[in-house]
Amino acid sequence: MSTIQLFVTCLVDTFYPETAEAIVSILDRLGISVDFPQAQTCCGQPQFNAGLRLDARQMAEHMIRSFEETHGDIVSPSGSCVHMIRHNYPELFGDDPNWLPRAQTLARRTFEFTEYLVDELGVTDVGAKWEGVLTYHASCHLTLGLEIDQQPRTLLANVKGATIEELPEAEDCCGFGGVFSVTHPELSAEFLKRKINNLEKTQSPTLVVADTGCIMHIAGGLHRQKKPQRVVHIAEVLNHQ
Repeated sequence: MSTIQLFVTCLVDTFYPETAEAIVSILDRLGISVDFPQAQTCCGQPQFNAGLRLDARQMAEHMIRSFEETHGDIVSPSGSCVHMIRHNYPELFGDDPNWLPRAQTLARRTFEFTEYLVDELGVTDVGAKWEGVLTYHASCHLTLGLEIDQQPRTLLANVKGATIEELPEAEDCCGFGGVFSVTHPELSAEFLKRKINNLEKTQSPTLVVADTGCIMHIAGGLHRQKKPQRVVHIAEVLNHQ
């Protein structure tokens, strides 16, 4: 049995542990053992996005050291955090001949969950079942930053019993954008309003997302507007039997 390392991310660890549990369950059924490096922490993305490069470097160094002690691929349920490691870590250490190759090694080992299933394991059907209509929000970092789009869509298309309804303007930002929602709250609110309006057009009760930042932001908007729809991580859909 091969082993992967789970990079769980802050939001999953704190707010959505059921997402991590779903990933462990799915990989276990596929014959993949999951380890969890206890020393892992925030990847430093909020600090990087806010321009606090020194703080981001310190957090990145800790993450690199934590995972250097492990073996196997690293899998994460967050496209934005994978983007941070894959693209921004090499940028952070671009002028450091000691840390740059270590950052590049970590980047090569790190995969977003649906990417890992489809591209690395060659799995497009995990035997999931879901009765009803689903619609999918393509998060910015996943589609634009990592160019991962067909992988989650293919996995959802193979969920038995589910009808997939295309979300209008699916690739438009939901308004979270990490610190963007804090630094530009008015714009963020307008993006979120448009995303919820498009969700209502699908008449789907469930919005599927592959990045927990988007889940938290959209679910919060639905709650404040007293809307009945719910937002779930794709891993929870794929783990549904």
